[in-house]
Amino acid sequence: MPRIRRPSAVALRYQPEVPFLDAAPRLVAKGQGYLAERILDLAHKHGVPIHRDPDLLATLEPLDVNRLIPPDLFQAVAIVLAALYRANGNPGE
Repeated sequence: MPRIRRPSAVALRYQPEVPFLDAAPRLVAKGQGYLAERILDLAHKHGVPIHRDPDLLATLEPLDVNRLIPPDLFQAVAIVLAALYRANGNPGE
């Protein structure tokens, strides 16, 4: 029987203007199934951009919630953040 893939999602927060809070992007939520759907619904509701990257998702899922992204993932996350900033019309940020 084929395995049914449940949706997965993670949420990141990055507020560089508050360095004592977020010195780096922080994993603030993660989940599968209903929880993943809820994360995505809340993102849509609040205008938070969504980026689909299964490889990055697989790398972030094992991290603990409320953990800063480790330095070895900075480049991958920075590429995503830059793309989201450009998509939202903020190329200089």
